[in-house]
Amino acid sequence: MKTNYESPEEQWAAYLNGTHPTIKLGRRTFRLVPSSPRCKMCSVPFGGLGRVLFGPFGWKAWEKNPNLCTFCVRYLNKQDVSGAEVEVSFLFADVRRSSDLARRVGTMEFTRLMHRFYEVATEVLFGGNAIIEKFVGDEVVGFFIPLLTGPNHAAAAVHAAEHLLRETGHADEGGPWLPLGAGVHTGVAFVGMVSRGASSDFTAFGDPINVAAHVASKAAAGEILVTDAAAAAGGLQTDGLERRRLDLKGVEENAVVLSVRG
Repeated sequence: MKTNYESPEEQWAAYLNGTHPTIKLGRRTFRLVPSSPRCKMCSVPFGGLGRVLFGPFGWKAWEKNPNLCTFCVRYLNKQDVSGAEVEVSFLFADVRRSSDLARRVGTMEFTRLMHRFYEVATEVLFGGNAIIEKFVGDEVVGFFIPLLTGPNHAAAAVHAAEHLLRETGHADEGGPWLPLGAGVHTGVAFVGMVSRGASSDFTAFGDPINVAAHVASKAAAGEILVTDAAAAAGGLQTDGLERRRLDLKGVEENAVVLSVRG
């Protein structure tokens, strides 16, 4: 088991990929104590006996992402910016023709719909072991890292996108209560902790997040566009699926089209 790392970036990569000895030791120790749910990093239990034993010492679900405990977040957050480049999958989903929808239903009803969308998206992404990067207007951005999903982060992102479209009614006979399009892309990006005073956040930077945003913008309501990179990484069976060649601001990208009604 490797314990010495040549650089802080290499050590962070081990954390993000879930291979660091500290993570493995915590998982071996805490998994013996009941009960679920647990921190995806150290496996400390948030319920039952574990909550009684460890909660007073800081092992509680992080309020910004219940997949991690506050103790692990503090452990990682030793520098203003700490992280590494790792392979990660991004999911963008946003409301199609939101301005037209807002004018049609009125401000109060549109606000109610967006509040419902935020709640549903939060539940779906956290349930899929994603980190929510942000909500911006009518859009949600999440990313999936090996630390939380294991090596199948691309498949987790595709499944979360399908789940989100189902939860917004795209598989229903009456149609969706909110028309969404989504995009999924996989690539190597910087992932780490960024501190803002007393507040800390997981975040991601790099070209893959821009590609995912552009791919999502090309999806029609009820569609998930999955790039070839994400499809290959997630082991997606693409035979018989519609394929599109997308021009993303001068860069061409191939994607397959998924539909929850198809």
